[in-house]
Amino acid sequence: MSSRVDSLVASGLGLEVRLQACLARLRADTDSEALHDLRIALRRLRSLLRPLRKLESVAELDRAAQAVGRLSSPMRDAEVLHAELSKRGQAQLLAVHDLHLREKYAQLLVAPELARLQQLLGQWPDNLREQQRAGELARLDRRIRRYLRKQQRKLCDALADPAHDRHRLRLLIKRLRYADEAYPDLSRMHADLRGKLKAAQSALGDWHDRWQWLLRLAADPQLAPMQAAWEVELVKAERQADQALEALRRALSA
Repeated sequence: MSSRVDSLVASGLGLEVRLQACLARLRADTDSEALHDLRIALRRLRSLLRPLRKLESVAELDRAAQAVGRLSSPMRDAEVLHAELSKRGQAQLLAVHDLHLREKYAQLLVAPELARLQQLLGQWPDNLREQQRAGELARLDRRIRRYLRKQQRKLCDALADPAHDRHRLRLLIKRLRYADEAYPDLSRMHADLRGKLKAAQSALGDWHDRWQWLLRLAADPQLAPMQAAWEVELVKAERQADQALEALRRALSA
């Protein structure tokens, strides 16, 4: 158990360093991937924490990471749309979106949700050691394995449902992928299944982007020139996502 706690502490410290580096990049406006990398760090942190959420200090940290993720989600959607507008040569719209994004970045950097996350993340290694001394981390590997099996069963059940919801499947796939990455030594997932999870997540991401952009048309009529292209791409993305999901379903069933 001691080695597992050591590994958790090391992973948490590594993610804290990565989070701070992403925030520094965001403040300095060095590149367009800072927020994306920040959100990946948050997702990896939550994947590390989820099997242990019955511990109150872990649950509190998980809620703080979730709050920052929820706050930054619309910004990431705006970044993806920004890249799409750039690809389509929409210079006038890009200028408006650039200004909007920078305002949102500034708000995120001073948000109380972010300050709370940083505070709790800094305290977490000491809290975990204290819980270890109090005997609250017994059978840690068994808890984690049980969580991994549960996530795989939930995804299998969702894929087997003929009326499955692509949004929910996208979430379940992300949870299983990042849980596997957080605990590779406790996961029984083979390389082929990992590849199919990644392919399904990517295909669902393409579908989700077009779906979201089309929804935005009502609030942002300036996007109307892209509507026809997005509608065509949405149909194609739906087909590709369904094919990737079927391949994933077969791999999981096997």
